[in-house]
Amino acid sequence: MSDAKEIIGDQIKNNKVILYMKGNREMPQCGFSARVVQILDSYDVMYETVDVLADPEIRQGIKDYSNWPTIPQLYVNGEFVGGCDICTELFQSGELETILKPA
Repeated sequence: MSDAKEIIGDQIKNNKVILYMKGNREMPQCGFSARVVQILDSYDVMYETVDVLADPEIRQGIKDYSNWPTIPQLYVNGEFVGGCDICTELFQSGELETILKPA
């Protein structure tokens, strides 16, 4: 599992905004992932996505990496922001825009 952890660490370090999700930006494979994509798309921000369904090691690895049990997971500037519920709350309160601004 250390390979997955290394890959994940590099992905998070090399992308200012990255979303680990089921499916991809164009075709989310679950409602929670679709919701976070919709939120991110409402901002003028570049972001990468990683389809956890494509690689079981990454799917488990990201949960271990963040110590967070669910997908999607949003990272901004190397920091774990949260999953769908947290992103939705931050979006509704306006805080997410502040978090994304420097990205």
